[in-house]
Amino acid sequence: MASPERPPALVAPGPALPSELRARYARTEQLPGFGETAQRRLRAARVLVVGAGGLGSAVLPLLAGAGFGTIGIVDDDSVEISNLPRQTIHGERDLGRPKTASAADAIRAIDAGIAVRVFPERLTSANAERILGGFDLVIDGSDNFPTRYLVDDAALLAGLPVVWGAVHRFGGQVGLSWAGRGPHYRDLFPQPPEPGTVPSCAEAGVLPSVCGVIGSLMASEAIKAVTGEGDLLLGRVVVHDGLRGTFRELAYAEDPAAEPVTGLIDYDLFCGIVAEPAPRAAASSVSPRELAARLAAGEPHTLLDVREPWEADIAELPGSLLVPLDVVVRDAAGVAERLNDDPVVIICHHGVRAETARRALAAVGAHGIVLQGGLDAWSREVDPGLPRY
Repeated sequence: MASPERPPALVAPGPALPSELRARYARTEQLPGFGETAQRRLRAARVLVVGAGGLGSAVLPLLAGAGFGTIGIVDDDSVEISNLPRQTIHGERDLGRPKTASAADAIRAIDAGIAVRVFPERLTSANAERILGGFDLVIDGSDNFPTRYLVDDAALLAGLPVVWGAVHRFGGQVGLSWAGRGPHYRDLFPQPPEPGTVPSCAEAGVLPSVCGVIGSLMASEAIKAVTGEGDLLLGRVVVHDGLRGTFRELAYAEDPAAEPVTGLIDYDLFCGIVAEPAPRAAASSVSPRELAARLAAGEPHTLLDVREPWEADIAELPGSLLVPLDVVVRDAAGVAERLNDDPVVIICHHGVRAETARRALAAVGAHGIVLQGGLDAWSREVDPGLPRY
């Protein structure tokens, strides 16, 4: 496949830099083809980072050090102890704080002259246009498919380039979408995977150093897009294997048969991870508070935990039967035979894997209901003392 034409610099140069900034960026300006003009472009650039987790933690300090003049951060989560190994922009002193506040402090500690805009909220179809407005470039470091498709669609409609990355266990990948310049995320992944088939970082784990590698590549793409230097990852995806220490490149092209993106949709529904419509939802799920009331009343239940053993070592509901999801999917009939006649409540971290297990069991005639929101919701609504991860 022929390489797309190299796009021009995304951002026009800002005003001449004062002497203290020239001194700060002296080593960068020495790069061939870079110079003060490229640095002025970076200082004028406005970049939005979606997610202040593992990838955001790697990307944000590099953007600040490179001299991006305005950095936006959107994330609705707070810092937890299990974040710290890979989300190194946060520290122990930040536990319980919004990730946007912690990340903003870290950026200002690097360069107090950077304008930091924080959005401590979840990116949705309702607020995407407002949040993306006023930025030149988006970096997507989110950890779920609904947000990835939302970011790609919203940026495409706004005409903004998107640098996206993903990490999983010992590897990751990086790409770039840019409306009108080349293929985008939907050309590579037209449909999201079935719910529960791709575990999240919290479910599968990730090698902390992989976040650093992928985040560094994402920051480089952002710098190249803003300055017009180098060949962008348009129509190419870089795939990294941290265990083997290798990189490979995959090429892809625009899908001429793809449906055009004309507006934002319900991305949870698109990815198949929303509660089912009533009245079926009432028979297939139970809220944490309702389950707690049933258990307190002494009603018999089988609590089927479909997480991994390492997750159960961190937190579990007493009396749970641990059967990882892959076992349930592979041998649903065998698992069903182990269940007694008590009502079965299926539990996972957030509820996604539990729904997959419910459907697998239903296919062999076994009925179960899902704990809505999983143990994460249980720890928020019923037992705050249960460790969160």
